[in-house]
Formats: sequence, C-alpha cells, structure tokens
Amino acid sequence: MIPALIGTLAIVTQDHAALRSAPRTNATELVRLWEGDVLEVRGEVAGYLKVYDTHRERGGYLRADAAHAVELSPAAAPELLAVLRFLRDRPGSETLGISYGAAYLRAAPAQALDAEPFEAIARMAERLADQASGSAEHLADFAPHLDVVAQFGVRMRELERNGRMRVCYDGELYRRVLSFAKAAPQAQASAVLGLTRPDCLEPDLGPVPRAALDADRARLLERVKEADLDVLTRSRLHARAAGVWAAIAYEQDRRAQSSAAGEAAERAREELLAVHPDELGEDRRAEYLDAVLRVSAVRWAGAAPVRPEGQLRVSVAPGDPGQTCLAVEDTRRRPVAVLLRRCTYGIVRLASVRSIAADTALLLAVQPLESWRELWVVHRSQRAWTIDVLSPGLEDPEEGYIEFAGYVPGSRRLLIAREVKVRGRFRRSFEELRLDDLALMCQASSPELLRDFGRWQDATWRRDTLALH
Repeated sequence: MIPALIGTLAIVTQDHAALRSAPRTNATELVRLWEGDVLEVRGEVAGYLKVYDTHRERGGYLRADAAHAVELSPAAAPELLAVLRFLRDRPGSETLGISYGAAYLRAAPAQALDAEPFEAIARMAERLADQASGSAEHLADFAPHLDVVAQFGVRMRELERNGRMRVCYDGELYRRVLSFAKAAPQAQASAVLGLTRPDCLEPDLGPVPRAALDADRARLLERVKEADLDVLTRSRLHARAAGVWAAIAYEQDRRAQSSAAGEAAERAREELLAVHPDELGEDRRAEYLDAVLRVSAVRWAGAAPVRPEGQLRVSVAPGDPGQTCLAVEDTRRRPVAVLLRRCTYGIVRLASVRSIAADTALLLAVQPLESWRELWVVHRSQRAWTIDVLSPGLEDPEEGYIEFAGYVPGSRRLLIAREVKVRGRFRRSFEELRLDDLALMCQASSPELLRDFGRWQDATWRRDTLALH
C-alpha cells in the first residue's frame, strides 16, 4: 500500500540534488537526493528550502528550483492527476511520476478514485524495473531510484538468470486495478500483461506451484475483453497467451497427459497465429519472438508416435526416477538388434522421429526444458553407432529450438533451422550440416539464400514449422 504523505511537502525534481548544511552553494553536502524524493518543507531562506528528509532522518537546505511544492487537498487533486498523466508516458521520469501518483492518491477523495492512477503508477514501476535489469553493475546505478519508489510501498523482486539480474515489479497495484469492476479495458489489459510476464517467474519454482501459477495466468488473460482494445494490445495479449499455453502443454506432457497436452499446444499455436506482428512495432516485437520460441519448443506436444519409414526403430522405457531411456533398434536383424541406448530427463518426442540416408541415420526431437528443444542425430560413425545432440545455441542461451528441415542425399547434408534467444536478443538461422561429422557447411538468415533449401527442404517441415514467420 502507498502510505499517506503528511505535512507541507515538496517533491525533488532533479537527480543528484544536494542537501546542504546551510543555504549556501559552498556549504557541506549532507546527502544526495534523487528525483521523486519527498521532503517536509519547514521554511525558505535565500533561495533555499529548509527541509527535513523523513526517509533518511536528516534535515538541511535544498535549492528551491530543485523541488516542487505540492498541496495535498481535494482542490489540488486535478492538478496532481494532470502531472501524473503527463509523466506516465515519459520514459526516464518513473520515480517522479510515482511520487506524483502517491501525492494524488493522498489528495483525492476516496470516492473519486478509480483504476487510472493505480494503473499509471504500476506501469511506471514496471518500466523502472525493466530499465534497472541487466548486469549487477547496471542494477547498482538504479539502486537510488529503486530506493525512492520503495518509500511509497512499490516493491521489486530481483531474479538472477544466466549471470544477469532481472528486476520485476511485484504487481500489487495491477491487482488493485483488476479489483475495479468498471476499470477501462486498456487498464485491465495493461494489468494482465504486467501480471503474466514469463521473465518474472521464479526460476526455481517447483512443477506443482508452477502449474498452478500458469493456470492462474491463463485465467487472467481470458478475462480481458478484446473487442474494446486497440490492435497493438490485442496482439500483445495473444502473444502472451501463446506462451502461457505452451507452458501448460509442456507441464501436461510431463505428467503424461498427452491428450490435454495436445489441446494446449494447439491452443498456443492458435493464439500465436492471432498475433499481427507488424502492429507490434520494434519495441514490442520481442514479445512476439519470445512466443514463437516457446510455441515452437512444444510443437510435438501430445502428438501420437509414428513409425519411421525404413528399418530403424526407436522405443522408450522408464529409467531412473524422472528419466526416459530410448533404444534405437535395427529391425532387419533377427532377433532385433539394439544399436544403442541413451537416457534423458527431457521429453522424447517420438512423433518427430525421421529415418534418412538409406537407414544410416535417424533424427528425433528431445525437449529437456519448457522453452528448449534439441535435435538428436543417431548415425553410424566409423562402423559404430552414436548419438550427437544439436543444441539451439551454445553461448549463454536462454531459450530456443532446433529442427530438421530436410536432407540432401547426394552430398549427405542435413538441412537445419534454429532460433535462439541470447542475452535478450533473438537470432534465427538456416544451415547445412555434413551428416558424417555434423560440421557446418553453410549458413544464412533466410532459406532462400541457400540453394539446397529450395530443392530438398522437407514438405512436412515447411507446412508445420514456425521458423518461417
């Protein structure tokens, strides 16, 4: 909750404002103040305000042009709301906007309050959290601003992923927005988007609480009425729903609920196809690309196993707790010969199995994580059978997928499509790998730039893949 602001107050309007021991520029600097800090005003002398900082329990003098006095009365509420509306959409002024929002909530009569100020403060808090996210050194630069908004009860969470810090707003005021029955559709949509972010999920959450959380996220997304929203917001909601249903499909597949997993995966694909990427613009395109990766990762969820053409066959059996062990068999021999075995904690996608190169190689997808799908290549090397794992990426990847896109029989080359997110950036590539040693032969950002993709790409892959978005 945002606490009451009391007394005659001034809001600091500049970063690095000096609180001094006397009303002179050469007086001792007691502390640095930051945009949005709130001070009690106890007098004015020689162009300086005599103030007391209740947060730091320190008094002093501040230049009058570094702060703006505010009146906390119903009569002043419209002016405070106008400032809040101006700062709400001004990146870089989040702490100042949140401070004015707190002042408005104190000044406005309770019966006059609606969802608007709560949504504005929450949106600025979320934007500040995004700006503060990054390396530990980057986060330290934003520590004073985070300390300012903490004075108003705006709480942040810090999550570490791949050596980078993600700062997330806890969403309390977004929940307050949803409690207003007459909240504007845009405000409701903003709140739902803020409460369903995938990058703000606890990374160490167990499977049971994570499944419950995803079910809650799906319910939140379904409560927003699309008809009253602009195209951008509708596309953002569809992209977010696609990612949520992809997560649900993965969780259901892990619990061997194949039918439900298939339905969830299909729902995820439908939500993704409802997105209009061109309407998102550069700022929001990453949300669409993130949804593409998540939906692509569960492409095979719930699909029935298929028997590949040829003599090679894959069978699976339980291994140690949580493991699935697969065996690759040669059905030409009697009795059937097991060529190799391997166990994994990932989900083996038997519907993806493909036999190529005159039964000298076999490919299948394995999904070890919710938004991570690998390609396993079973092939014979120097008279011995082996499994090589092709990963979507190697350099600190966050999420991604890799998939079989075709085979060139003459040169024994695999056609591969992969898409990966690394340090917040998305990278898509189409490649030709030599089957014998999986060496990269050529690579391009589009399949049209590779001659073999034009002739030898797999028709089923082209029909079902999302890599051509």
